Amino acid sequence: MFQLVVEKVFYNQILTLIHHSMITTTVVGIDVGGSHITAALVNLETSALVAGSYVRKEINTQGSVAEIISDWCEVIRQAAGVSHSSPGKIGIAMPGPFDYPNGVSLIKGQNKYDILYKLNVKELLAEGLMIRQEDIRFLNDAECFLMGEVFCGAARGAEEVLGLTLGTGLGSAWCHHGKVADADLWNSPFKEGIAEDYLSTRWFVGRFFELTGQEVKGVKELVALAPEDQTVQTVFGEFGRNLADFIETALKRQDAALVVIGGNISKAYPLFSAELEKHLQSAGLSIPIRVAELGEESALIGAASSWKTSLEKKTEAVNPLGK
Repeated sequence: MFQLVVEKVFYNQILTLIHHSMITTTVVGIDVGGSHITAALVNLETSALVAGSYVRKEINTQGSVAEIISDWCEVIRQAAGVSHSSPGKIGIAMPGPFDYPNGVSLIKGQNKYDILYKLNVKELLAEGLMIRQEDIRFLNDAECFLMGEVFCGAARGAEEVLGLTLGTGLGSAWCHHGKVADADLWNSPFKEGIAEDYLSTRWFVGRFFELTGQEVKGVKELVALAPEDQTVQTVFGEFGRNLADFIETALKRQDAALVVIGGNISKAYPLFSAELEKHLQSAGLSIPIRVAELGEESALIGAASSWKTSLEKKTEAVNPLGK
């Protein structure tokens, strides 16, 4: 009888540990873009997305607070639903400006999420998902992107890296010996304005209209026109020179051995790479430029991996078999 009791207790301990391991080895990684949100379960042991968990949804960033939060919660639940459990821990890659520790949005005048200005988004999400605020972490999106690429992407093994995300806005991050931090270069003085004025989707749209009088919605349309439109090729070449000038300026602040670029505009890299590399060489910079290997997965993996250290410590504390 005593043996049966002991065996039952031991069996229950094993089940508890297995259950605990299943919970703590997967985290929901989220990437909030200028027009969409993506989410997926990330296995922290393999640094890979859990099959079938990837969800992407277009967001009306000019919608109401209730509409935006509801859409975000829907995507998070769908991604977490693969594990048939509550969302658990969540890491969110969020564009700035943003009070990341407290979860308060400071985005204003960027034609996206203005309605969330000065609101505690962490509190709103926790309420919508019915989880604790402590289970949600916000991080800079460029920081998450670079974290993912350094860990298992285009910057694997590199110790000094400048990461840039080129899309609706401009994101930037530095990696120094495995430690990644927001570079916050989007609003740095550049030419006749700030860097983001020249290195974002709105620059492409505005510059093409300035040269042709024609309106396009974004870079994707210009890519489709590029093979037969000399003006589009001119615009991409000018962008390449702008990016080279910006990289040259950025590297005067902090040295790097590699530049990794991501974001939707990086998908058009072949259209501006020649001018970019030519301009860098003219400036005496031989630094290699690499396009992100993980795509949108880099930000998801980076955001989720922000929980890795704390969850490992928690597992060690409660796991009597870990010693």
